[in-house]
Amino acid sequence: MPEAIVELRNAHIYQGDSVVLSDVNITVNRGEFVYLVGKTGTGKSSLLKTMYGDLDLMEGEGTVVGYNLRQLNWKIIPFLRRNLGVVFQDFQLLTDRSVNNNLKFVLKATGWKDDKLMDEKIADVLDKVGLKTKGFKMPFELSGGEQQRMDIARAILNSPKLILADEPTGNLDPETSDEIMKLLFSISRDYGTAVIMATHDYMVIQKFPARTIKTERGKVYDNASIATS
Repeated sequence: MPEAIVELRNAHIYQGDSVVLSDVNITVNRGEFVYLVGKTGTGKSSLLKTMYGDLDLMEGEGTVVGYNLRQLNWKIIPFLRRNLGVVFQDFQLLTDRSVNNNLKFVLKATGWKDDKLMDEKIADVLDKVGLKTKGFKMPFELSGGEQQRMDIARAILNSPKLILADEPTGNLDPETSDEIMKLLFSISRDYGTAVIMATHDYMVIQKFPARTIKTERGKVYDNASIATS
């Protein structure tokens, strides 16, 4: 039986006091790759933030990587986030330290103590994302595509069950964008990591087809056709 990594049932997603999405029913299983599409302002980011514990789930039921979203508090959220990887469009890298030290910062922040184990883990993820020789570089010395790879390396440090990617190819040229997509699909396939990727880029979806969830007029449509967008 497939392992559900994200399960939302009759969920209402709020932004402040306003309901942005009502009656949301979604299941995403282990190793599944899912696109999240929809016009700006239709609730994509709010949906991701609810999964990430940034917005409270006020109505309905929801579990993400085994954590009940209705029971989250400041003590539990760090444990939820250890099982998640988040990839942003604007990278959010620490500009004052090297690639290795960016990654070490995340490991320490999530409870790692042993320097040798941390170094081994960092070498492993940099190899996976094709940055094996770039650990000593500063973020500004990397290309946009390399910075996005570094962001993905950071997201997979704690072997997450789920990656939430918000427009990860938004600022990249088509060739680099293809490389990042291949990397995300390979992580999903090789590690059994579920990936939910918000995107506006329909060319990417046509090139790398997968299940598509669409936010539109306050609702969520699963297995949506994007041809009409």
